[in-house]
Amino acid sequence: MYRFSIENENWILRFSPNIVLEDERKQAIVKTILQMGKELPTFSHGKSFVIMNKSIGLIVFNVEKIPSFILTVSNIIERDSWFELTENKIKKYFS
Repeated sequence: MYRFSIENENWILRFSPNIVLEDERKQAIVKTILQMGKELPTFSHGKSFVIMNKSIGLIVFNVEKIPSFILTVSNIIERDSWFELTENKIKKYFS
């Protein structure tokens, strides 16, 4: 669990129990969130958003604002698990 402040709001960043990451990658996620700055407080309670990070993958965040400002990393989807639908076919997003 990490604590940080944006726009005079104190946030907690936590990781879902199903996510196992090295501290180095967790720190990279914290730094990414801090770069969002004023954008983070615009998300409503219960909303989700994703950040595409080249080294980590697609990071899924869930926002809670009641009773506290909590941001949960609910999942990380590595690039080799990304798919897209094109011309009615599913194919790897990055081949």
